[in-house]
Order: sequence, then C-alpha cells, then structure tokens
Amino acid sequence: MTRIVFWEKPGCMGNARQKALLATGNHDIESHSLPGSTWTREELLTYLDPLPVPDWFNRGARRIKEGDVDPDNVDREQALAILIADPILIRRPLLEIDGTRLVGFDLERIEALIGKLPSTERVERVRGENLEKCPGEETGVSCGTPRE
Repeated sequence: MTRIVFWEKPGCMGNARQKALLATGNHDIESHSLPGSTWTREELLTYLDPLPVPDWFNRGARRIKEGDVDPDNVDREQALAILIADPILIRRPLLEIDGTRLVGFDLERIEALIGKLPSTERVERVRGENLEKCPGEETGVSCGTPRE
C-alpha cells in the first residue's frame, strides 16, 4: 500500500472521482484542502517545477474562464503571486507519492509510481479519458459550494 497525499478542492466532483479511482488500489490517501491551505512560493514550486507556467493553472476556474486571469500571459513570478493569493486557481490535484510531487491527474504517470490499479470495469472505463476535466461540464451540474 502506497501513501498518497492528495491536495483537492473539497466538494469537487472531479477530485472525488480521482480519489475513488485511487481507492480501488487500496492506497492510503491523505486528503488536504488545496484552497484552504496557506502556500509559500517555495512549497508551490516543489510541485509546479518543471511545468511551463500556463500548466500551473486550473483552466476550469471561474476567474480564468471569465478572463480575469490569463495563464498564457503571466510570467513565473506573477503566476506564483496569483496562485498564492488565490489557491483555487492552482491546477489540481497536487499529489505526493513516495517523495515525487505531481500536478494534475495523469493516471499513466500515477500508475508508474503506485503500480497498476486493479482492472475493474470502473477503472477500465476511464482509461484514456481526461480525468482532470470537470464531470459537471458534461452534465450541467456545478460543484457550487463545497460539500461535507
């Protein structure tokens, strides 16, 4: 069993789906609130480096969709300041697996670290899908306020 530190937006359907997939492998998942935590520049960079700056951002965030923040037109220092001030804009989940830190949910890369998940109907159904995309976008259901 592998310990996985999982930084999420509480109430996010996509993050719940991602954790449910990981749970099929009986891994120890330690969840934390990404927007509810205080981030430092140094701590964030341990996850975000070496990704290109635009890949640091959650493209589904309201401020990005509405054009208030343009991830393609900020430099590294501006991006860090924006993300620290408003952590909901950080691409999620942030993961730590055996000392390796990741941004986003790339099942292939995660399985390279934790081993293949069991071949269940649920796991096989989502292989190859973009597991970072909000499932509510297709159904019209919005996360709204975080759920308990």
